[in-house]
Amino acid sequence: MTIAKQTAGAVAPAVVLSDVALWVGVRETRVDLIQHIDWTVDRGEHWAVLGPNGAGKSSLLSLCVAMRHPSEGTVRVLGAQLGRTDMRELRTRIGVVDATIAARLWGILTLDDVALTGTNGAVLPRPRPYTDDERERAAFELDRVGLKALRHRRFGDCSQGERQRALLARALVGRPELLVLDEAAAGLDLPAREAMLAALVSAAEAVPERATITVTHHVEELPPITTHALLLRAGAVVAAGPVDEVLRNEPMSETFGLPVEVTSRNGRWMAQAAPGWSVR
Repeated sequence: MTIAKQTAGAVAPAVVLSDVALWVGVRETRVDLIQHIDWTVDRGEHWAVLGPNGAGKSSLLSLCVAMRHPSEGTVRVLGAQLGRTDMRELRTRIGVVDATIAARLWGILTLDDVALTGTNGAVLPRPRPYTDDERERAAFELDRVGLKALRHRRFGDCSQGERQRALLARALVGRPELLVLDEAAAGLDLPAREAMLAALVSAAEAVPERATITVTHHVEELPPITTHALLLRAGAVVAAGPVDEVLRNEPMSETFGLPVEVTSRNGRWMAQAAPGWSVR
């Protein structure tokens, strides 16, 4: 499925995938993860990526955050083509919130320390002192996500919701051009989820040109700023485009393999199995 777009001015889109395939293994052991996808994320757009387990969401993200190369096709992130650019430098322009980062951060770090590691994308405080500007940025982003009063609390002593918001602050401190969130609201209770989504809205309003990609299993975890959606199943695109056109009963049912009813209210979404559906 191809989504063709024209980008105004000289600014490159945030992400462009052209006939991209990704697999692991060879010959009889080959497993296809992504199957010839064409996809463009323009600056200022906020995409949701949804699909069942094994759909290829994490594999797709690994390309978008410049962590791996495609097996076939071309990937351009923030104007740089993977394979022809310094991946480490490119990753400094991308903010990422996912569980792997939380697992690598030391629990004894304060939330201030965690946010400051976002200045260079590390998971440990750097040896040389942080500047006053960097400390002000860290404090500002912690305040944005509602953690100002907890700045000196240890990361390991925080609730899951507090840790997730601290990771968001960390990602924003680096002033990313692209923000990628992988199951950022998974496992959060209602207040923590709503606090996370409110922080995402605030961050998007502060930098309108920044693009975001949010991967989730649940439409209820999507922020109201979501503009577009991509549905994946078995590594292939089921539907992609404006969120109001994609998050509908038929494409969602095809994506998840059961009859799904989708509703929306005030920019938020809910999905559930259609009445009468049974696992039998």
